[in-house]
Amino acid sequence: MSTGVRRRMGVEERRQQLIGVALDLFSRRSPDEVSIDEIASAAGISRPLVYHYFPGKLSLYEAALKRAAEDLAGRFAEPREGPLGARLLRVMRRFFDFVDEHGPGFSALMRGGPAVSADGVHAKDHVSATNALIDSVRQAAYDQILSHLGVTDASARLELVVRSWISLAESTALLWLDGRRVPRAELEVQLVHDFAALAAVSAAHDEDMAALLRTMVEDEPADGPFAELVGRLMSLAP
Repeated sequence: MSTGVRRRMGVEERRQQLIGVALDLFSRRSPDEVSIDEIASAAGISRPLVYHYFPGKLSLYEAALKRAAEDLAGRFAEPREGPLGARLLRVMRRFFDFVDEHGPGFSALMRGGPAVSADGVHAKDHVSATNALIDSVRQAAYDQILSHLGVTDASARLELVVRSWISLAESTALLWLDGRRVPRAELEVQLVHDFAALAAVSAAHDEDMAALLRTMVEDEPADGPFAELVGRLMSLAP
């Protein structure tokens, strides 16, 4: 029989609980619309106790952003097994899982975070911290894609292709969140096609990129994303 006595949380355990609660709320609504009172209520504690663990909403938001950024970066990790097209498609599905689960929070992260501080200096520090988190996610994605390509030292053209594609994935996700007018599954495949298309255009101007492109597609099955792109393009020819 339960005695109704609640276990007292340790400091770090309580901090992690508050970060999780805040991240959940920030994922469902714009962080500007979430109050400390709501976070306290969802965590089952008082407002003053929230301030005992975090100086204010900004510091709690930054902690939630850090956890979200680590989660998002992890979505790009994929075993280097099987055809590249299939690997990239699995990555895009996990990426859109995150976007779907954390819509408002993802938008805030990519757009520099909410205006939760009126203090100019503090707000400037917050923007710098947010940008650093975004850059860490982009770098993790970049490193993972190079790993999939079997490249350790990217050429200038390859770096342009990969970083352009990462930016395209970000902007596509943000546009998709605004009304979700295109089926998500179609966008996931389209982004894989976009990667192949960017690589192909670069290959037309550079022999090293052409050699890499041949390596990318040599093990692709007939029903893989890259083969599907070729088939779609050929069907457009007169």
